[in-house]
Amino acid sequence: MLEKVREDWKAVIAAQIGDMAREAGATGPKPADIIVQEPPRPDMGDLAFPLFAYAKLLRSAPPHIAALLKEKIEALPTRPAGELLVSGPYLNVKIDIPTIAAELSSMIAREGTSYGKGSAFDGKRVMVEFSCPNTNKPLHLGHLRNDSLGESVSRILKANGADVRKVNLINNRGVHICKSMLAYQKFGSGETPESTGIKGDKFVGNYYVRFAQWEKEDPSALEQAQEMLRAWEAGEPETLALWERMNAWTLDGLAQTYRKTGIDFDAYYYESNTYKLGKDIILAGLEKGVFQRDSDGSVWMDLSDIKLDRKVLLRSDGTSLYMTQDIGTAVQRHEDWPFDSLIYVVASEQQYHFRVLFHVLEKLGYSWAPTLYHLSYGMVNLPEGKMKSREGTVVDADDLIDNLTALAKEEIISKGRENDVDDINATAASIALGALNYYLLQVTPSKDMIFNPKDSISFNGNTGPYLQYMGARISSMMRKWEDMREDFKDVPFDPSVLILDDERELVRSLAAYPEVVGKAGEGKDPSVLTAYLYDLSRTFSRWYHDNPVLKADSKSLVCARVELSSMVLYVLKNAFYLIGVPFLEKM
Repeated sequence: MLEKVREDWKAVIAAQIGDMAREAGATGPKPADIIVQEPPRPDMGDLAFPLFAYAKLLRSAPPHIAALLKEKIEALPTRPAGELLVSGPYLNVKIDIPTIAAELSSMIAREGTSYGKGSAFDGKRVMVEFSCPNTNKPLHLGHLRNDSLGESVSRILKANGADVRKVNLINNRGVHICKSMLAYQKFGSGETPESTGIKGDKFVGNYYVRFAQWEKEDPSALEQAQEMLRAWEAGEPETLALWERMNAWTLDGLAQTYRKTGIDFDAYYYESNTYKLGKDIILAGLEKGVFQRDSDGSVWMDLSDIKLDRKVLLRSDGTSLYMTQDIGTAVQRHEDWPFDSLIYVVASEQQYHFRVLFHVLEKLGYSWAPTLYHLSYGMVNLPEGKMKSREGTVVDADDLIDNLTALAKEEIISKGRENDVDDINATAASIALGALNYYLLQVTPSKDMIFNPKDSISFNGNTGPYLQYMGARISSMMRKWEDMREDFKDVPFDPSVLILDDERELVRSLAAYPEVVGKAGEGKDPSVLTAYLYDLSRTFSRWYHDNPVLKADSKSLVCARVELSSMVLYVLKNAFYLIGVPFLEKM
């Protein structure tokens, strides 16, 4: 809505500058050439159009151009609603907030949970790969950033019209998997998750750590793991049986964590099912001369045309690498669900890998290879430093969520709100999930970040719980309004009484929400939404603190402020869903 207002004003200003330019024997700008900015202060208007670029064209100083433009536009028989202000070399516009507010009220009432959705990706089939755990350890904090980002981007793209398919690649083969298997075979003594009471993925992960310890004691440990991988690829029954058993333990544990975090997928792919296809594709490429075989039997690709060295695609013993199976998986996915784009949500450490993967697929002649996209995200660490899986120093996802839930419950009790919520445990879990997702998403994906659990769960500041509390406060007010509504049934919504700067700012912000969703989708960046939500909530909080709503001076003002609050509530709910923050009616 706000975008249309800007475009209308750009068209009017371009037309008037064009008229002035023709009088000087020159050609004026197109609407797309007109720059629009936001004034530094509310009293200076809502839109600012700098006129420096037209001084030479019109042979006049920018302040004079601004004054002349104001005069010409005000004389037009029809023009967009709004007040024109000259501010030095700028022509500013104070938009007609009552008109915007009235349109906004009707639109939100009509569209409800669809308000903010766009059409930029209409007709596009977008596959999003994220999570992609190994079956030798549980999910950790790094996976949580991946999951939050993948789920949020999927929802945002869908809100922009895309047909989205969320997929998960289970990395269930390779030497790293064999390390856990070998350690269990050597040190497990037949124990199971059931016999020990340890969640399946953690149980298997303990043996991955145990292998790292054993490897320091026995130099042959790695070679034994590689021999087990060869036995697995050869289909040795005992090895396959152990592999299936330990994979099942891990997958059961991972499923429990996904349920806890609200993550789900439309399809699962397993490396064990796609690596052979990858090998076949590599061998076919070798026959076509796309790849080369080295003297030791390994298969390579020359990457000099993208200014890189060589990349091995099959080892000398014929076993696969990550690259091999990723090639097979990509081809299998396009056969299963022909996509217009495939987004890989994977840490920035793998930038080289995806650059090579995309190049290999292009060289193999797949027409869809240019549509592949690596959504690279930075590392997430703790204040005390980097995590290391093999040393057992990672932050376990389940433990972190349980810790956040406990902190949220303590906060509820410390503020004496335990009787204000319907279910303290469920509420605490929702606060924990909101804290986690918001904190992980508020940083631009490409940047590294430090996750501080105590900071994330705070009810004050730029946090998920702060936003959830804002939604709960408005919900509480709306419940009180329901008891009063009958006395105001004949009072219409009159947006002209919303004259305060904060009220204008709230209306502008609400009208801009669809643009924000569009921008987040275009950049595949949920932090655009988190920044918007914090600004909206902070403005509402300040306004709500300083101005009565249900006890405003007149019935007309009460109704107008209630309607404004209701619109804020709708936008909070809609935006919360896009970033995985549970909405709470009570908190």
